Amino acid sequence: MGLRSRIGTVLDMIKFEHTIFALPFAYMGMVLGYGNRMPSFSTFLWITLAMVGARSYAMALNRVCDRNIDRKNPRTSQWPLPRGLVTMKEALALIIVSFGLFMLSVYMLPSLCHKLWPVVIVPMTLYSLTKRFTFISHFILGLCLGLAPLGAWIAATNVLPPAGICALGLGVLLWTTGFDIIYSCQDHDFDKKEGLYSIPVHFGIPKALVITKILHGATVLLLLFMGISFSLGFIYYIGIAIIALFLLYENSIVSPDDLSRVNVSFFTVNGFVSIFAFVFTFIALQFNS
Repeated sequence: MGLRSRIGTVLDMIKFEHTIFALPFAYMGMVLGYGNRMPSFSTFLWITLAMVGARSYAMALNRVCDRNIDRKNPRTSQWPLPRGLVTMKEALALIIVSFGLFMLSVYMLPSLCHKLWPVVIVPMTLYSLTKRFTFISHFILGLCLGLAPLGAWIAATNVLPPAGICALGLGVLLWTTGFDIIYSCQDHDFDKKEGLYSIPVHFGIPKALVITKILHGATVLLLLFMGISFSLGFIYYIGIAIIALFLLYENSIVSPDDLSRVNVSFFTVNGFVSIFAFVFTFIALQFNS
């Protein structure tokens, strides 16, 4: 392989394009921190690089820790690391480089970030191990993404987040947990056979999908609370109504008897949810300025 092809394969290993799930919510925390002012380019750049570094670190570490499991799972056996398209040296190098990028970005952000960075890295490091002993692993993954708007708020303001931002973070946590439960339904039989823990394995697929509906309903309520806290107004609530419809659709196209559209639910719909949340928040802030 040429260098460009190898880089593409390494990025495919960590599904780099899925960074879009968390980045818009981080940008929400940033723009809410700035209020009616435009964020500085420096802050925008270092928040973006911190997000990219943290997510790439977590994903690469997860792939390395799960490589033997992924090799046995028919759904994941053709992924780059199990197939040998990415070597262990390359994967470990990506972990180190990604962690270094995250730490450099933290150093370039305000002083409170220098003290709180372990709060981000610890759950990202532990997540890969959790499905070996607890079904709450979905919530640990949710926490990793839910910290994004809180961290971005701190990076923009250098103060701890208020209740509205905490509600946003909790909403992202529950939203992520819900779509990860849907995604893990695909591996129900394999996980049960291998003794791995998940909500679908513990409660069964029908109850797992009900839990997801509850989590996504709570997500909408938390996003509404955040909008009220910042007085974002009617435009923001239009955005939340659209997001609620996306989540309703996401939950309606997956059933215990038909998991064929899980990828549509996971990849397409959730990308729209995060983008619409940021866009309507940003527009609302401009109209309120």
